[in-house]
Amino acid sequence: MASFVGKKYKLEKSENFDEYMKELGVGLVLRKMGNSVSPTVEVTLDGDTYTLTTTSTFKTSAISFKLGEEFDEETLDGRQVKSIITLDGNKLTQEQKGDKPSTIVREFTDSDLTTTLTIGAVKSVRIYKAV
Repeated sequence: MASFVGKKYKLEKSENFDEYMKELGVGLVLRKMGNSVSPTVEVTLDGDTYTLTTTSTFKTSAISFKLGEEFDEETLDGRQVKSIITLDGNKLTQEQKGDKPSTIVREFTDSDLTTTLTIGAVKSVRIYKAV
């Protein structure tokens, strides 16, 4: 079992997230909310199904998935996408396919989680600390 399962990580630092959300077409009000919250991320595992839960004062979302299997996802900003997530060591890579395809790489260590979000030429890096 991956060492990050069952741990919680809280957002500590965010770079270029507003530009990433702009590129996705997220409106000003939602972007302001997205930039103002410090969500907590937790990954749990039940059998071969992972659940990634993101909790903030604004909204809580959870996606459940099996590695390598495509699934339907409604993103935090309300887009409908098809996602597929793979695991390589302690790195979860999520490919979102839809009107605006993007890639989310979550790299876990014992002390932190680095999330790199990429859409087109725009890249955002968000650093979370284990809590």
